[in-house]
Amino acid sequence: MKPLFLLGEAIQHAAFRIHPYHHEVIGDMADLHTMTRDDLYNHYRSYYVPNNAVMAVAGDFETDKMLARIKELFEPIPAGKEPTRLARVEPPQNGEVRLSVEGPGATTYAQVCYRFPAASHPDFFPLSVLDSLLAGPSNLNMFSGGISNKTSRLYRALVDKQLAVSIHGGSQATIDPFLYTISMTVHPKRKPEEALIALDKEIQRVREEKVTKEEIARAIKQARALFAYAAENISNQGFWLGYSEMFANYEWFLTYLDKLSKVTVKDVQRVANEYFKPQSRVVGVYVLTEGQA
Repeated sequence: MKPLFLLGEAIQHAAFRIHPYHHEVIGDMADLHTMTRDDLYNHYRSYYVPNNAVMAVAGDFETDKMLARIKELFEPIPAGKEPTRLARVEPPQNGEVRLSVEGPGATTYAQVCYRFPAASHPDFFPLSVLDSLLAGPSNLNMFSGGISNKTSRLYRALVDKQLAVSIHGGSQATIDPFLYTISMTVHPKRKPEEALIALDKEIQRVREEKVTKEEIARAIKQARALFAYAAENISNQGFWLGYSEMFANYEWFLTYLDKLSKVTVKDVQRVANEYFKPQSRVVGVYVLTEGQA
């Protein structure tokens, strides 16, 4: 397995002890080795039912004909029982967690994960602008690439100063609160502790010093551009209409750009202080096994 996957998996396990996010989507190896045909079939019959699905259609079509065809194909399928929902809220984290994962390779990685709200939370939008300011905007779209983050604060503080080879931020639109992840490829001539110290200085800067209106305007412009360009893709339009209906409603997607534009300097500093606290984060380092440096 790739080092960043192993590191991310360990961090996710440490960050969520109660919530089902503790587990990767594919499950643990123990599950894969012990599940039976009946387990898979019962899961399929429980969750793959019309009343647990959202259908989104995007493209060039005649609405009346499309709706008639959908009804023809799907209306005869009977609804199932209401699927069981796990309500296991993750309690607050009371102190920074640090961990290391050892393994082979030629590169050392570091990840810092802060708590991030659900996509339906109002703070998701100022935090998305803060993400753009710090590390370059995260690409929330499933079917498109990103843009350069060379003007971001963390790139200038770590990559330009040769503490890291690359640095990226990552937020996701999730149903429940999840994580905001900053991933660093540590420079081969540096130690991960040096990169983490430089990162902490930049996080502290944005928490203590008022960000300029010009920086916020540029961060919003970049975040808007990345989302808007990707949303021109018809696959992404269908994805977001359906996905946003699952954690909020499709208006979330339609109003996303407008909500980003309304984010202020005060909003960004407030969420930086509320969410980017050292005591509520998980820090992980992928350490090369002896003789691998």
